[in-house]
Amino acid sequence: MTTGLALLAGMTACSGDGKIPEAAGASGGGLTVEKAKQQGTLNIAIGNEPPYTKIAGDGSVTGAEPDVVRAVAKRMGIKNVKGTVTPYDSMIPGLKAGRWDTVAAGLFMKQSRCSQVIYTSPVIVSTESFAVPTGNPKKLTTIADVTKDPKLKVAVLKGGFEEGILDGIKLAGGQKVVVSDAQTGVEALKSNRADAFLLPTLSLTDLKKTTGGFDVTKAISDAPVTGSGAAFATTDKAFADAYNAELEKFKKTSEFDSIMSKWGFDADAARKATVTELCKSKG
Repeated sequence: MTTGLALLAGMTACSGDGKIPEAAGASGGGLTVEKAKQQGTLNIAIGNEPPYTKIAGDGSVTGAEPDVVRAVAKRMGIKNVKGTVTPYDSMIPGLKAGRWDTVAAGLFMKQSRCSQVIYTSPVIVSTESFAVPTGNPKKLTTIADVTKDPKLKVAVLKGGFEEGILDGIKLAGGQKVVVSDAQTGVEALKSNRADAFLLPTLSLTDLKKTTGGFDVTKAISDAPVTGSGAAFATTDKAFADAYNAELEKFKKTSEFDSIMSKWGFDADAARKATVTELCKSKG
């Protein structure tokens, strides 16, 4: 088990009745630094989408965002961080309901999300790409290419940033193929249920290493700039401010650079980006 960071085993995003599960030890709202120190654990919502978040074979949780949260929490005197795996469209509702203390899952900033939560300064900045059949037979390189052919079908994660991209353009019926997770997206591509799978470049690169059988396009030039930081409930502003202050200090350290480098991200890009800039993304 990774030191100070454990997965809440058996936790999934939604139960059969559609309700969000209770995360053991969650603060239930009104989080303060002292309360977090007393409970000894910061509970985070995560995805299982490397390199943003990753669950190892032993159940330990790591990835770019959880590793940063663990480091910042330690600097604040909070010993442990636990993660609950949940789909992207359940992360903010669960945060509002007090199921977890923060979201640290590569939950990219965009207008609809930024209006509901408090984001810290950016931790990661990312690009988008298509997973396509080997050789890219449809010659897909841009979002505009999708609108030119009403027969093209593109898979996206339910509630993900990429679904918002497709929702913001004019598509013919049936062009958007919504999938529950990354593996299902790859399967949709390989079974010809989709002509492409839209996801962050590094996520697709990681998937290609583990599953193979497809190509990853270069970064899509007309996709919006994406990035994320930890997201907190608006009721937890005092804690979010304290966390963000410590995060800003941490971003100036070599440890932050090491974490970003380990997972393939550019530390300087995170330092240069702003919440204001990233929250301009529509959707």
